[in-house]
Amino acid sequence: MLIEGHELAPQILENWHDPYYRELLETQGFVKAMDLYKWEIMEADRDSRLPIIDELADRLEPEHGIRLRRMSKKRLEAEVRAFMDIYNQAWSSNWGFVPLTDAELEHMAKELKPGLDEDFACVAETADDEVVGVSLSLPDFNQVLAKINGRLLPFGWLKALYARRRIGELRVFALGVKPGFQHTGVAAALYCDVWDACGRRNMPRVETGWILETNTAMNRAMEALTGKIVKRYRIYERLLDPEASPAFPRGEVA
Repeated sequence: MLIEGHELAPQILENWHDPYYRELLETQGFVKAMDLYKWEIMEADRDSRLPIIDELADRLEPEHGIRLRRMSKKRLEAEVRAFMDIYNQAWSSNWGFVPLTDAELEHMAKELKPGLDEDFACVAETADDEVVGVSLSLPDFNQVLAKINGRLLPFGWLKALYARRRIGELRVFALGVKPGFQHTGVAAALYCDVWDACGRRNMPRVETGWILETNTAMNRAMEALTGKIVKRYRIYERLLDPEASPAFPRGEVA
């Protein structure tokens, strides 16, 4: 549930809640299980980011033989399968993690294909073609939907085509690196790739996906990228029987 940042519009695939929802839940005995952050990164602040980001990115291929390439729409199912493999490894130690299934993979490929922009979808590969990192960002198509107010006819489709070329925000949908490659600079190179794409496409503002408050490494990386927290989401929990002992340690059931 959104608890901070209500003044900002929701981005694509992001939920929004009225501020009073928080009070409704908390007066019914729900308590915090975990907070998640969304960070804002401005393309104009690129020169202010810590130099180590660019240094790590520049050393990635010469020192580790890892290169970046664009994700291919023509091979989308295979690309999404590689993404699923990265996700199931990179996020496995995160609080609340649930592995993606084959059925979810098929659904994801179908849902992503119409809106996938190859300029914002990047894969990191070793010299022997092992995928070790992925970055998938989505132009904020909510800006287009707001222009047409749900109506494609009679002229909504024209407004949509016009507005699509003027989307000014990006949402980082997912960015992950296999555990064995997390100290090689893959993440830094993927961050730089997102920033470069925003510069090419004139998108001045980026919001990250949800990042757990306990994910120290990612949150420090966002600080290094000049980011600031603009939205806070909260996962709530409540024991069904307040007198009973929790079946799981606090924070493991939401």
